Amino acid sequence: MNLFDFVPHPVFPETYHICKQTGILKYLLAENRVYGESYFMEEYQAQYKKTYYEDEKNLRSMAVRRLGVIQDFFNSTLVNKSLLEIGSAAGFFLDEAKKLGFQTKGYELSANEVEYSKNKLKLDVEKKSILDITTSTYTNSFDVIAAFFVVEHISEIEALWERFGTWLKTGGVIYLAVPSFFGPTFKTNPNEWFRTHPKDHFYDYDLGSLKKLLSNLGFHLRYARPMSYHPKRDLGLRGSLPDWAYRFYSNLTCYGDTIEVAFQKK
Repeated sequence: MNLFDFVPHPVFPETYHICKQTGILKYLLAENRVYGESYFMEEYQAQYKKTYYEDEKNLRSMAVRRLGVIQDFFNSTLVNKSLLEIGSAAGFFLDEAKKLGFQTKGYELSANEVEYSKNKLKLDVEKKSILDITTSTYTNSFDVIAAFFVVEHISEIEALWERFGTWLKTGGVIYLAVPSFFGPTFKTNPNEWFRTHPKDHFYDYDLGSLKKLLSNLGFHLRYARPMSYHPKRDLGLRGSLPDWAYRFYSNLTCYGDTIEVAFQKK
């Protein structure tokens, strides 16, 4: 099955190609980069005004919330359920999952974060890209695959989604956090979207494009929510809505610059 057939975007052909089957956007100006110490220290601090490790409490709280969502998809105990995180950073999410009984595995590209995960948290984490692992290595192996702000960084889109579809067991869950082009910035202020678009984001998604893609791979939607609400960024009519109405619309349609989604394999 050919899932991806990209053609020039009707409005932004010099910046995007759009997939005819799914609506996923391919960013034409993307560049590869090395994810070293600066990614977790300098860049994280520039965005959040604290270092990655200084934000540990908040990151663990977010992990617990996400794991609570995942728990609702399984009626049985989580003990011995298998969970793989792609881009596991220092391992805070994996560590919280391990506390719940998950058998965890992580892949991470930053050597320092791999060492922290292994030496400080005693986690099974390897410094490796999932593209370096053959698809057949993990056939029907995992109950959960999690990737938070990772999939947009991976240039080989067919290989990525082939692995996700193959590695999850029937009934398994994929949980993602991604930037979304169905949000106030791209929809109402595209100049700002492109000005701030990271150079290492090869593809852009929204809920609709992920639903089309994952439906073709045999998944159905279980959960979707915007990660935050930014009516001040919205230069359209939605930006003038009362806060409660803006949040209601955002929750109803998964309208946000960043979103979380979970899909379950049939």
